[in-house]
Amino acid sequence: MTSSIFTRGAVDLGALRAAQTPAPPPANPSAGPTPGGASPSASAGRTGGVAVIDVTEATFQSEVLERSLTTPVVIDFWAEWCQPCKQLSPVLEKLAVEGGGAWVLAKVNVDTNPRIAQMFRVQGIPMVVAMIGGQPVDAFAGVQPEAQLRQWIAALLKAGGVAVEPPGDPRLAEADEALVNGDLDAAEAAYKKILSDSPTDAAAEAGLAHVALARRVRGVDPAAALAAAEAKPDDIPAQLLAADIEVLNGQAEQAYARLVDVVRRTTGDDREAARAHLVSLFTIAGPDDPAVASARRALSRALF
Repeated sequence: MTSSIFTRGAVDLGALRAAQTPAPPPANPSAGPTPGGASPSASAGRTGGVAVIDVTEATFQSEVLERSLTTPVVIDFWAEWCQPCKQLSPVLEKLAVEGGGAWVLAKVNVDTNPRIAQMFRVQGIPMVVAMIGGQPVDAFAGVQPEAQLRQWIAALLKAGGVAVEPPGDPRLAEADEALVNGDLDAAEAAYKKILSDSPTDAAAEAGLAHVALARRVRGVDPAAALAAAEAKPDDIPAQLLAADIEVLNGQAEQAYARLVDVVRRTTGDDREAARAHLVSLFTIAGPDDPAVASARRALSRALF
């Protein structure tokens, strides 16, 4: 069930660590249920151990990073608008409660915690990431049958003591941190320096493409941009910007489909602009992403 979402040995989480407050905020008793029906506060398993928790950028270090040093943590990336999430999340919550604290389900709403989703390079939801020893060790995207989920969790628990690969090039960590902190000039310079030394570094290429994406959407109202694209399907710049917004919202497959459709129904400079833009978005996700492979096939059919 492993998904090739990580472009190097470990995801850099330093920026999130630095941005977090010492203590998590109190639970909001008036908040509504999550998609699976669990309350926003931690749910307890039969043995009294914590089973399901809602995680924010402020609590990520204590609830996920530090907790995973002693207990496997499974992160469920979801959003209110995501219908497949409403199929997967309840099953994960049920299995977490059954586990009685042997592992913890950490739920992350990508709409309210975009920095966490960005650090894990989430391109679509639902997405699930397993954390052991403070690092991601396995992941999958999409809805999975309960029987397969049980097997995956059993394997995760068995591997609970396995050492995780050490982080890779520290320059990538610094570049990623600059990107997450919004210092796009510093991030761009760092990624370009890596590429000058290693021209085929896929992680640096992805980072540089992400910098370009961040510049394109800076100061843009996401809702207004999507509405404009819906109202003017033949406005190519509007379609390109809407695709950028969708990628940042974790709707990469929708963004790819949008641009493939533009390629299919345009010619000349408009077609080339949509094709080049789509390829730049592919670079962010990386060549091993299943959604990219599928979209590349769709693009090829649209072109030829």
